[in-house]
Amino acid sequence: MLGLRHAAVSLPLLPLRAAAAMSTLLVSQPRYGWLRELGLQEENPGVYNGRWGGSGQVVTTYCPANNEPIASVRQASLEDYEETVKKAKEAWKVWADIPAPKRGEIVRQIGDALRQKIKVLGSLVSLEMGKIYVEGVGEVQEYVDVCDYAVGLSRMIGGPILPSERPGHALIEQWNPVGLVGIITAFNFPVAVYGWNSAIAMICGNACLWKGAPTTSLISVAVTKIIAKVLEDNKIPGAICSLVCGGADIGTAMARDERMDLLSFTGSTKVGKQVALMVQERFGRSLLELGGNNAIIVFEDADLNLVIPSALFAAVGTAGQRCTTARRLFLHESIHDVVVEKLAKAYAQVRIGDPWDSDTLYGPLHTKEAVKMFLDAVEQAKQQGGSVVCGGKVINRPGNYVEPTIVTGLPHNAPIVHTETFAPILYVLKFKEEEEAFAWNNEVKQGLSSSIFTKDLGRIFRWLGPKGSDCGIVNVNIPTSGAEIGGAFGGEKHTGGGRESGSDSWKLYMRRSTCTINYSKDLPLAQGIKFQ
Repeated sequence: MLGLRHAAVSLPLLPLRAAAAMSTLLVSQPRYGWLRELGLQEENPGVYNGRWGGSGQVVTTYCPANNEPIASVRQASLEDYEETVKKAKEAWKVWADIPAPKRGEIVRQIGDALRQKIKVLGSLVSLEMGKIYVEGVGEVQEYVDVCDYAVGLSRMIGGPILPSERPGHALIEQWNPVGLVGIITAFNFPVAVYGWNSAIAMICGNACLWKGAPTTSLISVAVTKIIAKVLEDNKIPGAICSLVCGGADIGTAMARDERMDLLSFTGSTKVGKQVALMVQERFGRSLLELGGNNAIIVFEDADLNLVIPSALFAAVGTAGQRCTTARRLFLHESIHDVVVEKLAKAYAQVRIGDPWDSDTLYGPLHTKEAVKMFLDAVEQAKQQGGSVVCGGKVINRPGNYVEPTIVTGLPHNAPIVHTETFAPILYVLKFKEEEEAFAWNNEVKQGLSSSIFTKDLGRIFRWLGPKGSDCGIVNVNIPTSGAEIGGAFGGEKHTGGGRESGSDSWKLYMRRSTCTINYSKDLPLAQGIKFQ
């Protein structure tokens, strides 16, 4: 899985410019005619519940590489939301009765449909989100891979038969779908995060209701169109995979809605806390994938041929807009200077350009607001004693481009170092001993991803052990980003504690019942109790 995630999506509707004149939209220009292959038009309905509609605000999305308007989406109103929830709950009654392997077959077909559109959908991810083309295609591939994984899982999920202490009794675990799963996703992985959630939730027997980020609404519409055709071709209710594009009102409604049996939220820690409190207030279930302030620790015995490309990819990939982006680099004092020098040279060779060009390795930030956050963070780093080794400025070209940045000289506990800035800024720190490096890794509030570079076998297992990294992802000799779909993805502490995708993450989308069946003619009580 492309390590995510996660730009801060918020419940409030992100500030977007008023709808542009139709003649200026990229979707209307011959160069972008491929958008029509995804069923996109000048104005697109942003609600799907078996039929397309929407009666809310019309929002125009913009290309981060040039800030030109792409197309518009009519968002959901609260009335649209209410209708969609009702239809999704009704559709669930049909879906839950279909055997899990048959549900897996539908998910398999969704994966195949995505394969057929992988290049054009990946291009849309580049155009609307801003990540480079290979990452856009890779994100769609991730959804495809999760579909394949879910197909196999559909024949494997279930609970054990446990030994009963009572004669003539059977003790079993029964797993059932929770019902309706709400999925709120972030702008930075506008396809994959929905895929992780929906593919697994669907084979478990759940219906899904998706609210993507307002700034990537076209991607939400395009993905849902692909899924809807598969459902409709199989005469399955389309509301099984419902879509409600929207902002603060829709997100808040989902968090507070008792009919939402599980709410999966990907975004910032700040907004995630608000979501968690609203869901907990109604004793609901939430799955949180929030921020990360991820560190790479490089020891004196590390292979620098692995370290330099790993740090470069982890810090600069997706322009620093993954939740698994490396934001802190701890270098042993004996190799600090040489690694900084090599890394600065590698930064200078990063090819910056339009994200859809095949030679580009580094594209724009997603919004103008993100550019301002970048500049503010660089200034704070300077004020707190940091030195900018390279980068630190806005690039003079159309779009939201900033220079990938390395900052040295800050103390490990500087406020800016403990702040997750969703931008390509890497804070390089010098350490002496293993114990302090491990402690620095764990001292931030988030606990998503972490990595060390070493050849010392004892150190590796100390890192993996109870006094090592406190993160949900603990790597050795690879970057903090770029996780595979087969493992559970998620983190600890302020990252939210949720797990998605592989391993036993499927259990979060189901409810467990412990069942005791008496097939004898006697009634023995547990613990040998006599009640006569």
